[in-house]
Amino acid sequence: MNTLIAFYQHIGPALTLLVVITFLLAGTVKGVIGLGLPTIAMGLLGLAMPPAQAAALLIVPSTLTNLWQLAAGGHLRVLLRRLGPMLVMIFVGTLLGSAWLGINSGAWAAHALGAALLVYAVYGLMGPGLRVAQAREGWLGPLCGLVTGVVTAATGVFVMPAVPYLQSLGLNRDEMIQALGLSFTVSTLALALGLAGQDALGGQALGASLLMLAPALVGMLAGQWLRQRISAALFKRCFFIGLAVLGGHLLING
Repeated sequence: MNTLIAFYQHIGPALTLLVVITFLLAGTVKGVIGLGLPTIAMGLLGLAMPPAQAAALLIVPSTLTNLWQLAAGGHLRVLLRRLGPMLVMIFVGTLLGSAWLGINSGAWAAHALGAALLVYAVYGLMGPGLRVAQAREGWLGPLCGLVTGVVTAATGVFVMPAVPYLQSLGLNRDEMIQALGLSFTVSTLALALGLAGQDALGGQALGASLLMLAPALVGMLAGQWLRQRISAALFKRCFFIGLAVLGGHLLING
Protein backbone atom coordinates (compact mmCIF):
# COMPACT_ATOMS: atom_id res chain seq x y z
CA MET A 1 0.00 0.00 0.00
CA ASN A 2 2.87 2.36 0.74
CA THR A 3 4.07 1.88 -2.84
CA LEU A 4 0.61 2.71 -4.17
CA ILE A 5 0.36 6.04 -2.35
CA ALA A 6 4.03 7.09 -2.43
CA PHE A 7 3.58 8.93 -5.72
CA TYR A 8 0.74 11.06 -4.33
CA GLN A 9 2.63 11.77 -1.11
CA HIS A 10 5.46 13.06 -3.28
CA ILE A 11 3.36 15.38 -5.50
CA GLY A 12 1.29 16.79 -2.64
CA PRO A 13 -2.45 17.22 -1.93
CA ALA A 14 -3.19 19.95 -4.49
CA LEU A 15 -1.83 18.02 -7.47
CA THR A 16 -3.37 14.80 -6.14
CA LEU A 17 -6.77 16.50 -6.11
CA LEU A 18 -6.22 17.65 -9.71
CA VAL A 19 -5.40 14.08 -10.76
CA VAL A 20 -8.54 12.66 -9.11
CA ILE A 21 -10.82 15.36 -10.58
CA THR A 22 -9.22 14.86 -13.99
CA PHE A 23 -9.98 11.13 -14.04
CA LEU A 24 -13.53 11.71 -12.77
CA LEU A 25 -14.11 14.19 -15.60
CA ALA A 26 -12.35 12.03 -18.19
CA GLY A 27 -14.39 8.98 -17.17
CA THR A 28 -17.60 10.99 -17.40
CA VAL A 29 -16.78 12.17 -20.92
CA LYS A 30 -16.00 8.59 -21.96
CA GLY A 31 -19.28 7.40 -20.45
CA VAL A 32 -21.24 9.93 -22.50
CA ILE A 33 -19.54 9.76 -25.91
CA GLY A 34 -17.48 6.55 -25.80
CA LEU A 35 -14.06 8.20 -25.95
CA GLY A 36 -12.03 10.99 -24.38
CA LEU A 37 -10.51 9.48 -21.24
CA PRO A 38 -6.84 9.55 -22.30
CA THR A 39 -7.35 12.75 -24.28
CA ILE A 40 -8.81 14.64 -21.31
CA ALA A 41 -6.31 13.10 -18.90
CA MET A 42 -3.29 14.00 -21.01
CA GLY A 43 -4.59 17.50 -21.72
CA LEU A 44 -5.39 18.50 -18.15
CA LEU A 45 -2.49 16.71 -16.47
CA GLY A 46 -0.15 18.10 -19.12
CA LEU A 47 -0.79 21.53 -17.58
CA ALA A 48 0.81 20.46 -14.32
CA MET A 49 3.27 17.62 -15.00
CA PRO A 50 5.50 16.24 -17.77
CA PRO A 51 3.60 14.30 -20.47
CA ALA A 52 5.50 11.10 -19.65
CA GLN A 53 4.26 11.24 -16.06
CA ALA A 54 0.70 11.97 -17.20
CA ALA A 55 0.82 9.10 -19.71
CA ALA A 56 1.98 6.68 -17.00
CA LEU A 57 -1.02 7.62 -14.83
CA LEU A 58 -3.55 6.81 -17.54
CA ILE A 59 -2.27 3.29 -18.35
CA VAL A 60 -4.45 1.26 -15.92
CA PRO A 61 -7.70 3.30 -16.18
CA SER A 62 -7.43 3.53 -19.97
CA THR A 63 -6.68 -0.18 -20.43
CA LEU A 64 -9.46 -1.49 -18.20
CA THR A 65 -12.17 0.96 -19.33
CA ASN A 66 -11.35 0.22 -22.97
CA LEU A 67 -11.42 -3.54 -22.34
CA TRP A 68 -14.87 -3.00 -20.82
CA GLN A 69 -15.90 -1.03 -23.90
CA LEU A 70 -14.62 -3.52 -26.47
CA ALA A 71 -16.15 -6.50 -24.63
CA ALA A 72 -19.67 -5.27 -25.39
CA GLY A 73 -21.23 -5.35 -28.83
CA GLY A 74 -20.71 -8.85 -30.20
CA HIS A 75 -18.64 -7.77 -33.22
CA LEU A 76 -15.15 -8.44 -31.89
CA ARG A 77 -14.19 -11.28 -34.26
CA VAL A 78 -15.35 -9.38 -37.36
CA LEU A 79 -13.61 -6.18 -36.25
CA LEU A 80 -10.37 -8.02 -35.51
CA ARG A 81 -10.31 -9.39 -39.07
CA ARG A 82 -11.13 -6.01 -40.62
CA LEU A 83 -8.95 -3.83 -38.40
CA GLY A 84 -6.14 -6.30 -37.71
CA PRO A 85 -3.55 -4.68 -40.04
CA MET A 86 -4.24 -1.22 -38.58
CA LEU A 87 -3.97 -2.53 -35.01
CA VAL A 88 -0.67 -4.28 -35.74
CA MET A 89 0.77 -1.06 -37.17
CA ILE A 90 -0.48 0.99 -34.21
CA PHE A 91 1.54 -1.34 -31.99
CA VAL A 92 4.60 -1.23 -34.25
CA GLY A 93 4.37 2.53 -34.75
CA THR A 94 4.12 3.18 -31.02
CA LEU A 95 7.16 1.06 -30.23
CA LEU A 96 9.18 2.58 -33.08
CA GLY A 97 8.07 6.06 -32.08
CA SER A 98 8.99 5.41 -28.46
CA ALA A 99 12.50 4.38 -29.50
CA TRP A 100 12.80 7.32 -31.90
CA LEU A 101 11.00 10.14 -30.08
CA GLY A 102 9.53 9.10 -26.74
CA ILE A 103 7.52 11.21 -24.32
CA ASN A 104 10.20 13.06 -22.46
CA SER A 105 10.08 16.16 -20.29
CA GLY A 106 11.69 18.40 -22.88
CA ALA A 107 10.16 21.71 -23.85
CA TRP A 108 8.80 20.33 -27.11
CA ALA A 109 6.72 17.57 -25.46
CA ALA A 110 3.95 19.80 -24.06
CA HIS A 111 3.78 21.75 -27.35
CA ALA A 112 3.43 18.50 -29.31
CA LEU A 113 0.66 17.39 -26.95
CA GLY A 114 -1.14 20.71 -27.44
CA ALA A 115 -0.86 20.41 -31.22
CA ALA A 116 -2.32 16.89 -31.19
CA LEU A 117 -5.25 17.98 -29.02
CA LEU A 118 -5.92 21.05 -31.17
CA VAL A 119 -5.88 19.11 -34.45
CA TYR A 120 -8.27 16.53 -33.02
CA ALA A 121 -10.60 19.22 -31.67
CA VAL A 122 -10.70 21.12 -34.97
CA TYR A 123 -11.45 17.90 -36.84
CA GLY A 124 -14.19 17.04 -34.36
CA LEU A 125 -15.80 20.45 -34.80
CA MET A 126 -15.37 20.99 -38.53
CA GLY A 127 -14.02 17.79 -40.08
CA PRO A 128 -15.92 16.49 -43.12
CA GLY A 129 -17.74 13.19 -42.97
CA LEU A 130 -15.24 11.04 -44.88
CA ARG A 131 -16.02 7.65 -46.41
CA VAL A 132 -13.25 5.20 -47.27
CA ALA A 133 -13.90 2.69 -50.03
CA GLN A 134 -13.38 -0.87 -48.82
CA ALA A 135 -10.80 -1.47 -51.55
CA ARG A 136 -8.55 1.18 -49.96
CA GLU A 137 -8.69 -0.22 -46.44
CA GLY A 138 -5.86 -2.66 -47.21
CA TRP A 139 -3.24 0.10 -47.41
CA LEU A 140 -4.91 3.06 -45.69
CA GLY A 141 -5.65 1.20 -42.45
CA PRO A 142 -2.01 0.19 -41.80
CA LEU A 143 -0.83 3.69 -42.76
CA CYS A 144 -3.24 5.31 -40.30
CA GLY A 145 -2.16 2.78 -37.69
CA LEU A 146 1.53 3.61 -38.17
CA VAL A 147 0.94 7.38 -37.95
CA THR A 148 -1.31 6.93 -34.92
CA GLY A 149 1.40 4.90 -33.22
CA VAL A 150 4.06 7.55 -33.77
CA VAL A 151 1.72 10.30 -32.51
CA THR A 152 0.90 8.14 -29.48
CA ALA A 153 4.57 7.66 -28.68
CA ALA A 154 5.27 11.40 -28.91
CA THR A 155 2.21 12.78 -27.11
CA GLY A 156 0.33 10.02 -25.26
CA VAL A 157 -2.78 10.86 -27.33
CA PHE A 158 -3.96 8.07 -29.63
CA VAL A 159 -6.98 9.51 -31.43
CA MET A 160 -5.37 10.92 -34.60
CA PRO A 161 -5.73 9.75 -37.28
CA ALA A 162 -7.25 6.50 -35.93
CA VAL A 163 -10.61 7.98 -34.91
CA PRO A 164 -11.33 9.78 -38.22
CA TYR A 165 -10.33 6.61 -40.07
CA LEU A 166 -12.66 4.42 -38.00
CA GLN A 167 -15.45 6.96 -38.45
CA SER A 168 -14.99 6.72 -42.23
CA LEU A 169 -15.64 2.96 -42.37
CA GLY A 170 -19.44 3.16 -42.15
CA LEU A 171 -19.66 1.16 -38.92
CA ASN A 172 -22.91 1.17 -36.98
CA ARG A 173 -23.01 2.64 -33.47
CA ASP A 174 -22.27 -0.61 -31.62
CA GLU A 175 -19.48 -1.55 -34.03
CA MET A 176 -17.96 1.93 -33.75
CA ILE A 177 -17.89 1.91 -29.96
CA GLN A 178 -16.33 -1.56 -29.94
CA ALA A 179 -13.80 -0.57 -32.64
CA LEU A 180 -12.77 2.48 -30.60
CA GLY A 181 -12.31 0.31 -27.52
CA LEU A 182 -10.20 -2.13 -29.54
CA SER A 183 -8.00 0.57 -31.05
CA PHE A 184 -7.51 2.39 -27.75
CA THR A 185 -6.68 -0.84 -25.90
CA VAL A 186 -3.92 -1.70 -28.36
CA SER A 187 -2.61 1.88 -28.21
CA THR A 188 -2.57 1.90 -24.42
CA LEU A 189 -0.75 -1.43 -24.14
CA ALA A 190 1.81 -0.35 -26.73
CA LEU A 191 2.26 2.97 -24.92
CA ALA A 192 2.83 1.10 -21.66
CA LEU A 193 5.61 -0.93 -23.29
CA GLY A 194 7.11 2.23 -24.75
CA LEU A 195 7.07 3.98 -21.37
CA ALA A 196 8.59 0.94 -19.69
CA GLY A 197 11.38 1.01 -22.26
CA GLN A 198 12.07 4.63 -21.25
CA ASP A 199 12.05 3.73 -17.54
CA ALA A 200 8.91 5.86 -17.11
CA LEU A 201 6.61 3.07 -15.93
CA GLY A 202 7.98 1.49 -12.78
CA GLY A 203 6.11 -0.05 -9.88
CA GLN A 204 5.34 3.30 -8.26
CA ALA A 205 3.86 4.72 -11.49
CA LEU A 206 1.70 1.61 -12.01
CA GLY A 207 0.51 1.80 -8.40
CA ALA A 208 -0.40 5.47 -8.85
CA SER A 209 -2.24 4.59 -12.08
CA LEU A 210 -4.12 1.74 -10.38
CA LEU A 211 -5.51 4.11 -7.76
CA MET A 212 -7.00 6.27 -10.54
CA LEU A 213 -9.11 3.37 -11.80
CA ALA A 214 -11.76 4.08 -9.14
CA PRO A 215 -12.48 7.72 -10.09
CA ALA A 216 -12.35 6.81 -13.79
CA LEU A 217 -14.97 4.06 -13.34
CA VAL A 218 -17.16 6.28 -11.17
CA GLY A 219 -16.98 8.96 -13.83
CA MET A 220 -17.76 6.47 -16.59
CA LEU A 221 -20.86 5.21 -14.77
CA ALA A 222 -21.96 8.80 -14.17
CA GLY A 223 -21.43 9.54 -17.87
CA GLN A 224 -23.55 6.57 -18.92
CA TRP A 225 -26.32 7.81 -16.62
CA LEU A 226 -25.92 11.34 -18.00
CA ARG A 227 -26.02 10.11 -21.61
CA GLN A 228 -29.71 9.20 -21.21
CA ARG A 229 -30.58 12.70 -20.03
CA ILE A 230 -28.69 15.15 -22.24
CA SER A 231 -28.01 15.76 -25.91
CA ALA A 232 -24.94 13.72 -26.80
CA ALA A 233 -24.35 15.94 -29.86
CA LEU A 234 -24.32 19.12 -27.75
CA PHE A 235 -22.10 17.49 -25.14
CA LYS A 236 -19.64 16.37 -27.82
CA ARG A 237 -19.52 19.88 -29.30
CA CYS A 238 -18.76 21.37 -25.87
CA PHE A 239 -16.11 18.69 -25.38
CA PHE A 240 -14.32 19.59 -28.60
CA ILE A 241 -14.51 23.34 -27.91
CA GLY A 242 -12.97 22.81 -24.48
CA LEU A 243 -10.34 20.52 -25.99
CA ALA A 244 -9.45 23.17 -28.59
CA VAL A 245 -8.93 25.79 -25.86
CA LEU A 246 -6.81 23.38 -23.83
CA GLY A 247 -4.77 22.28 -26.84
CA GLY A 248 -4.21 25.87 -27.95
CA HIS A 249 -2.97 26.81 -24.48
CA LEU A 250 -0.50 23.91 -24.37
CA LEU A 251 0.66 24.60 -27.93
CA ILE A 252 1.37 28.26 -27.22
CA ASN A 253 2.55 28.19 -23.62
CA GLY A 254 3.84 24.61 -23.23
